[in-house]
Amino acid sequence: MASTYTPLGVELQATGENAGTWGTKTNTNLQIIEQISGGFTQQSIAGGAQNTDLAVSDGSTGAVLSHRMIEFTGTITGNQVVRIPLDVQTFYILRNSTSGAYTVQFKYISGSGSSFTFSATDKGDKIVFAAANDGTNPDIKTLAIGTGISDVVDDTSPQLGGDLDVNGNDIVSTSNADIDIVPNGTGDVVLAADTVKVGDSGAAAVLTSNGAGTLTVTTGGTENLVLSTNSGTNSGTITITDGANNNIDLAPNGTGDVTLQADTVQIGDNNADATLTTQGTGDLILNTNNGTNAGNITLADGANGNIDVSTNGTGYIKFNDLAYIPQQALTSSSNAVAWDVQAKPNAFHLTTENTTFSAPTNSVEGSFVCLEINYNGSHTIAFNTVFEFAASTAPTFTSTDGKTDILVFRYNGAVWQEVGRTLNLSES
Repeated sequence: MASTYTPLGVELQATGENAGTWGTKTNTNLQIIEQISGGFTQQSIAGGAQNTDLAVSDGSTGAVLSHRMIEFTGTITGNQVVRIPLDVQTFYILRNSTSGAYTVQFKYISGSGSSFTFSATDKGDKIVFAAANDGTNPDIKTLAIGTGISDVVDDTSPQLGGDLDVNGNDIVSTSNADIDIVPNGTGDVVLAADTVKVGDSGAAAVLTSNGAGTLTVTTGGTENLVLSTNSGTNSGTITITDGANNNIDLAPNGTGDVTLQADTVQIGDNNADATLTTQGTGDLILNTNNGTNAGNITLADGANGNIDVSTNGTGYIKFNDLAYIPQQALTSSSNAVAWDVQAKPNAFHLTTENTTFSAPTNSVEGSFVCLEINYNGSHTIAFNTVFEFAASTAPTFTSTDGKTDILVFRYNGAVWQEVGRTLNLSES
């Protein structure tokens, strides 16, 4: 009966065979077994894209596949495929020492099972297990070589030697535990993606600081920060405009409003003045209950625009405190006083010469003005004909040093009509 051979070339001698050579064959088998358990050999795969088939040499130590560690060498100018027979079932330590930026694939010669491929830049080591399976789907299973261990749960401080490829899978925790990403020192967590999503399906999402510190959201370059809903497709936005002294814009979608749901809304920076204004040429209107049943205050847009205070229905304008119109001085020049009644409706004049009050400017029909005249000497006073006095006769003004006359006028659209006078008052 003739000898048979294992898939890796070990000779199985038949009983009574090989008289006189049995010892030599046995020594060769022991050498093959030694190679299988720990032998090292090199295999050149130099050249362009090609298949390199590794065969078994029965009863010989020269077979590449009869070595535990195989080092691929040579300069490759195309992707390489190294193939092994279907009946080989063992593990190998593979080393890619080729030069050239091309892949090296290790697989069975046929079948649809898995394989292992060194990437074009991977010049490292790999443990592979040739599983053979049923010959139809023979698999090459891999395990990385390094300072690590076979199961990462046994490593209390694992380190990556390259990028972590999740291969379409998730990074998950168990028992509702957090997933902490903690850079060293002043290092940052960088999410290098155009879009970062938070939240679990349709559940509400919360972005918060981890502790009592301030949460700051900022851009890394000279671009605006835009906050929106539904990926910005049908929502309003909050835009924090990039650059020094730029605006924060709150822009609701369509006819939506900006609603501040607080009992008190404060504006202003510390003790500096605060300004509430419209962004365009529209009026500024203040009202209550969304304007459905309130009066309003309208600040009309444009130069010289009015401030209109309008009550609802039979409502009235109520002052719970003193209504105060500041008194402002009028001065004379060349025996005449110019009076802008819009700017100075409550005016006083300290005489320095004989004076005539000119026709007022910026008069508005229905408006009232008050004039106080303080005499600083015995000066005479006269008025333009646009001033209409009771009985069409001007009063005899005091014109006495240290005395005061007070007059009140109403404008009817044509003349200023006297509606009140108090003369010859003491100044103290």
